[in-house]
Amino acid sequence: MPDARDREGTALQTTQIEQQLTILLRRTQRIHFRTTAGEVDLDRAAYGILCRLADEGPQRVGSLAHAFGLDPSTITRQVQALELAAMVMRTTDPTDRRASIMDLTPEGQTVLAEARARRRARLQEALSDWPEADVAQLGRLLERFNLSIDKLAQQHDLPAEPESP
Repeated sequence: MPDARDREGTALQTTQIEQQLTILLRRTQRIHFRTTAGEVDLDRAAYGILCRLADEGPQRVGSLAHAFGLDPSTITRQVQALELAAMVMRTTDPTDRRASIMDLTPEGQTVLAEARARRRARLQEALSDWPEADVAQLGRLLERFNLSIDKLAQQHDLPAEPESP
């Protein structure tokens, strides 16, 4: 059982982590805006949806809404904008002909690949003076942290991802 000194140390550490996460989120937003320069500018929502489809495969709009913790009407509007931009396409769900499945178009795959390449180049630049072992450790710890957040969200019946894709 942790004693009072351990709890106090953990409280100080979580305070620092919370502060650093807040700074990280602000700076990540800046990286997003600086890496959208290309033929197509992707807002955060569009980028998140395209990443989800690329990483997890074709999905129903309802699954996307659940994944991002958004109302289906909100995600529907975001997906419709991506459809109009020819970055996603809607097909009939073979298991339920009344439902639709969203997937990336070749254009969406290209735009996403270019945006990811720009973002990853920026991250590589930011980490260029870090030892390789530290970069690897950061990746492992971020993955572990994200899994912990997902577990906490499941325990409290919260969306596993942020409000804005």
